[in-house]
Formats: sequence, C-alpha cells, structure tokens
Amino acid sequence: MKKRYTLDQNRWDSPHEHAMPERTRVPAELRIGPVRVAPATVLAPMAGVTDTVFRRFIKNASMFSADTQLPADVEQTRSNQQSGCGLIMTEFTSADGLARMRESKRKRYLTYYDDEHPISAQIFGSNPETLAESARIIEESGFDLVDLNLGCPAKRVVACNGGSGLLRDLPAIRVIFERVRAAVGIPFTVKFRMGWNDAHIVCVELARMAEDCGLNAVALHARTREDGYTGQARWEYIAEVKDAVTIPVIGNGDIRTPEDAAAMVDRTGCDAVMIGRTAPANPWIFRQIAQYTATGRYDRPTDIDRYRMIRTYFEMLVREATADERGAGSVLGACPNKSVERDSVGKMKQFASWFTHGVPGGAALRRSIFEAKRGADVLAAVERFFALRAEEPMADRDPDPIPVDNAVASWG
Repeated sequence: MKKRYTLDQNRWDSPHEHAMPERTRVPAELRIGPVRVAPATVLAPMAGVTDTVFRRFIKNASMFSADTQLPADVEQTRSNQQSGCGLIMTEFTSADGLARMRESKRKRYLTYYDDEHPISAQIFGSNPETLAESARIIEESGFDLVDLNLGCPAKRVVACNGGSGLLRDLPAIRVIFERVRAAVGIPFTVKFRMGWNDAHIVCVELARMAEDCGLNAVALHARTREDGYTGQARWEYIAEVKDAVTIPVIGNGDIRTPEDAAAMVDRTGCDAVMIGRTAPANPWIFRQIAQYTATGRYDRPTDIDRYRMIRTYFEMLVREATADERGAGSVLGACPNKSVERDSVGKMKQFASWFTHGVPGGAALRRSIFEAKRGADVLAAVERFFALRAEEPMADRDPDPIPVDNAVASWG
C-alpha cells in the first residue's frame, strides 16, 4: 500500500539530493504570450491554500530583505532581486459553479489585489461550453492568464471527469482546448500529469495538442494520477515534453530546495519551475531560489524570521476576514462576528503545523494555537513562544518532533 504524503513529513518518498549545476540557473524570466513572468518561478495552485492572503503573503516572503547586498559583479537581469515568485495562481475553481453563481458570490472566489499581478486563475470541469464561459468571466475579472486543471487526483474531482480524470479522454480535451481558446484573448495554459497510470502515459501527446490548439504554455507535474503524491517525480517526462513543443514548459514535482530547482532546469531544459507543497512549509523558498540564482548561496530562516512570518500571516488573515465582513477593521482578533473569527482561527490552525515546521520546541506553540479560541489568543501565543525562545540559551533548545497528522489530499 502506498503511503500517503503529509506536508509535515520531513522528506518526500525516496528524495534525491541535488548539487548546484555548474552553469544552469533558474531563468530570470519567461514570456507566456504577452505576460512577462520574472523570475521564472510559479506558485502552484493548491486547493484550500492559495487564497489571496496566502498569495500576497508569498509575494512578501519572496522579497529580498532590505539589508541584502548583492555582489557588484552579479548581473541585475539574473539577480531576481525584486521577488523570487514570478507568477501566482488561485485555488482551482469549479467551472460549473463559477458559471452558475451570482456575480456577487463570484467575487469570493475571484478576489485578488493589484499587487498580485501577474496572476492566473485556474478552473476545472469537463463541459467545454461551461469552461469557456468561466474563462470569459476570468478574463473580464482582470486576470492575466487562465489555466485548466488536468492534474488534480482527488476522487471527488475525478468522479465528475474533472482534473486528471480527463486524461483518459484526449479527444474531449481537444474540444475543451478549442472552445476555451476561442473564448478568451488572454493567455491560456494547462497543468496536467503524465497520464492516468504507467500504462497510459499521454503527456507528450497532450502537450503537442495544447500547442496545436493555441495554448500559450504547459505545466507538467511529473507523476501519474495513480501516483497521487507518492514516489519520486519523474523529471525525464518534463524533458520529453520540452523536446516535443516550442511553447514554454513549466516543470513541477519534488522541488524542495534551490538546488532542486536548478537541477530540474539543468536536467529537463524547462522554461520555469512550479512549486507547490514546499511553499506552505517554507514560504522563503522563492526568495532562496532568487538568492541562489544571483549569488550561489541562500539564507536560512532564523527564529526572528519565523516569528515575523507567522505573525505577519496571521495578521493578514484576520485583517482580510474583517475587511470581507465590514470593509475595514483592526487586526488583533476584533472580528465583527463569531463565524468570521472562527473561520480565521481555523485557518490559523490549519497553517500552524506548516509554519512551525523545523522550529525547535514548535510542538508547544502548535498546542497553544490549537487550543486558542480567538485571533488575539493565537497572536498572544506566538508572542509568548518567541519571547521565551529569545531568552533560552541555544544549547538548551530541543529539536522539534515532526508531526504527521495533516494530510493534504486535493492538490493538483
């Protein structure tokens, strides 16, 4: 029986260790149609994760710190010094639901801010006309790109022939490609897996079809639907897709470190790298890739970095929930009603184990967060924990046990 991946595991199944290739770096930019993506790094769409708060948080975490000094001989075009994340993507959204719902409700799913550009909205479904209508809605909402999900392995999505379920029906995919391409003028991309299983690998044929139908880029998660999130991603299929098409190819799968990102580009020739599961556990990954590209080294987060990161995210989360409810509000837990506050605290708990990943003694902080009832209580727990950490001698700090209880089941 294949073991189920949890975000809190320390390592992937059978991970490879990668050294920095001698000359290859993550590209400074790529063009997807008229959209410039700089640097060539992409935050993967993740259900329940990549809402507007997390996307903006990643943008902020990706910025080089103010005191970062680049060597004088570093080419500015290769430094990626403004941000390590070139393109962010929404959570995947049902095309059927998007086409049917009222315009006021759509805003809940299509909310983004000016500082999120360039941004792509991802949709899933199996009805060509509904997908085309949803793509039009996305274009009218001001998104820079629209993306089709052909990668999600979740049973509830596959059951309605969405996500990776469509990989068993390439003629149906062609019709979808043609309808959506004809419906919108913005760049149209697709994220897919290698195939349904090892006996049904279709990624090269699908990529060629995408190019033939006028899509502007493809992203391959180098696993099959049957693989789920287990085993080692098979980068050789990314290389095969890159050799087969002339449109940009984005590689996805098992990028845990800057070394991994550079190694993927080196081994596959892909035009950009897409990062999913690593981002919630290490929000600095894009900045680290940028630093590594510029200088050959990168900073590891300190305690103060983690403190600022946790507090910043939680404050952004409560502020967003408060703004949704009444258009403005304070930060420290002063949500206007219990349901809004409950949702905010629930999200904090969801991210707590990820954001304390690797923090010695972090289990105690997680317990405090899980027991909290209000946003203010969560932030107070963070303050107490890091205040005590600052007073604790380094030699007395115990390593943090890695929890294994928060499985992620529906990321494409």
